[in-house]
Amino acid sequence: MKLTILGTSAPYPRPDNPCSGYLVQQGQTSIWVDAGTGTLAELQRHIPLSDLDAIWISHAHADHTADLLTAYYALRFADLRLPHPLPLIGPPGLVDRMVGFLGHRSAAEIPEIFDTTEMRGWHEIVVGELALGWGPLDHGLPAFGLRVEAAGAVLAYSGDSAYCEGLVELAEGADLFLCEAGASVHPSDGAVHCTPEDAARLATAAGAKRLLLTHVNAPDARERAVAGFPSVELAVPGMTIEV
Repeated sequence: MKLTILGTSAPYPRPDNPCSGYLVQQGQTSIWVDAGTGTLAELQRHIPLSDLDAIWISHAHADHTADLLTAYYALRFADLRLPHPLPLIGPPGLVDRMVGFLGHRSAAEIPEIFDTTEMRGWHEIVVGELALGWGPLDHGLPAFGLRVEAAGAVLAYSGDSAYCEGLVELAEGADLFLCEAGASVHPSDGAVHCTPEDAARLATAAGAKRLLLTHVNAPDARERAVAGFPSVELAVPGMTIEV
């Protein structure tokens, strides 16, 4: 199984670094995980949009979803053609948000482009050569983490979430744990992101083998995480990792 980093920035894209987006591949199966601002362009360095098997969205914040709008325009009005609507798996209300931006006429057109599935609770499905499992996490709105299994390897992805037991369960025994560390410190009004220390604690509690930090803001995030977990890397756009 191969993971390619398309972007990691939060909450807006920087030069040479789009917002959150990842490409997960096994054999002939490819899934775009989170569609943050700028990630569609990076995705096309690796695969045409029309060759995807599915899109999976962790939650509805714009830095994880904005390029769904450009994907819609590409598939609706440009030269890309799909043999059938592209599976889009996301949180409740995601399509309503798209319609709010695209206009009321798009409500009838979106099903021609995307075959949508709303995530609720813990669930598992198979997409081609990838087995996907997801569960609800803690981000102040409906948000989900992802577990992907293929050929005996396990990739876990936090989406955006504070430290929670659901995330420990999701990442249990993962060969690679892709975990956000968007908080430098915990806010006084309640955490909705992990700190680097939280990510390390999660990786330890889950028994993960490797920790890949993403969506970070603290310049010393890796050093802070290494203090609590030995095998830590920072996700960098363009990076490809074999899981």
